[in-house]
Amino acid sequence: MSAEIKKEAIVIKKYANRRLYDTSISKYITLDDLCTMVKQNVDFVVHDAKTNEDLTRSVLTQIIFEQEARGYNLLPINFLRRIIGFYDDSLRTILPTYLESMMDNFANNQDKMRSYMGKLEEFSPFKQFEQLGRQNIEIMEKMFSMFSPFNPMAQGQNPADKSKKD
Repeated sequence: MSAEIKKEAIVIKKYANRRLYDTSISKYITLDDLCTMVKQNVDFVVHDAKTNEDLTRSVLTQIIFEQEARGYNLLPINFLRRIIGFYDDSLRTILPTYLESMMDNFANNQDKMRSYMGKLEEFSPFKQFEQLGRQNIEIMEKMFSMFSPFNPMAQGQNPADKSKKD
């Protein structure tokens, strides 16, 4: 069998008291644990413990809500407003497929984008201005040190000659 075997999704049960139970490890977990699982590409589904209703979508939305509430603002306000606007639009059936396709493309090109962004950062005018500023400071320090009364070069003496007199 050379075909890839897909692992079964982990079943998470959500109880009426809002507790989440991971059936694969027989342990209660938190939304933060589920967030970590998502980031690790662990496939899971969330079911209501009593009715077996699929709650995966609402739990994932809750994770997004909590991330946004913590200040990890990934979704722009206008984007959120437009999504809400599509709930009553005839295009609402197309939007999920479109968004999923765009997100898949974005995820597939992450490494390329990181590499590109890293290269852009190298050529950042801000970095060049910072480097130029450092060079200017070094030149100014050298210039001021030449006029310092404690600098033997400033008095027209060769430091080697001064040591011969002593």
